[in-house]
Amino acid sequence: MNLPFYKFHGNGNDFILVDSLSQSVKLTDSQIMRVCHRRFGVGADGLILILPSVEHAFTMKYFNSDGLEGTMCGNGGRCVAAYAFMRRYATGTFSFDAIDGIHQAVVEREIKPGFEWFVSLQMQDVMHVDRDGDDFFLDTGSPHLVKFVNNVRSLDVYALGKQIRYKKRPDIGGVNVNFVEVSPEGLFVRTYERGVEDETLSCGTGVTASAIAAGIKFGENSWKIETPGGPFLVDFKVEEWGRTQIWLRGPAELICKGEVELIS
Repeated sequence: MNLPFYKFHGNGNDFILVDSLSQSVKLTDSQIMRVCHRRFGVGADGLILILPSVEHAFTMKYFNSDGLEGTMCGNGGRCVAAYAFMRRYATGTFSFDAIDGIHQAVVEREIKPGFEWFVSLQMQDVMHVDRDGDDFFLDTGSPHLVKFVNNVRSLDVYALGKQIRYKKRPDIGGVNVNFVEVSPEGLFVRTYERGVEDETLSCGTGVTASAIAAGIKFGENSWKIETPGGPFLVDFKVEEWGRTQIWLRGPAELICKGEVELIS
């Protein structure tokens, strides 16, 4: 089976996009794992199937690099929005379906015509946050633990993240772990992602969770965020019952397109 694909990244968080709008594509866990493998496949943090939707532009189905279907991926959502805009499946503002509900996307401008776009993605409202000192647990489409630390650039995120990821919330399969340092310029965030089981260069739901946690801690509702992969903007409104109008903003770039032969 030959599989056409596009590869995108959002601040270094990279994805294989497979268009299943006009022709049904079914992939096994092992095929997804193989394609995402950085030594034996194309290489990516995850794979996204783009499926039809009854009411919206499309449906996004996200798989982690371990081959299993994942929860919401913010950077993946921004990348698939850029792809839909590039292929003219949607105009500049549109909605699509994902595992956690409906998302609105706005392709605000082209950074590199035909290759890179600035995309804003509305995330689901966050109604509940658990706080334990400088640790915060919340769900931004995926479950995240946010830890405020010093000297985040020197941390062994892989070792610390792996240790924490399995201990916190085993009832839901563990958590993603974000290490956050505050500076006058904003936040610097490094994330260990479950399903990838490693640090990624950035994580969209992770920086969203970090911004909301920082908002609770410091009282601000708009944050500039740096990650090893690049910059984000996150802003939201504060209501009595939670955080609403949460927007994740940043670049999404086409890396390449191609075709891979899948061996079952």
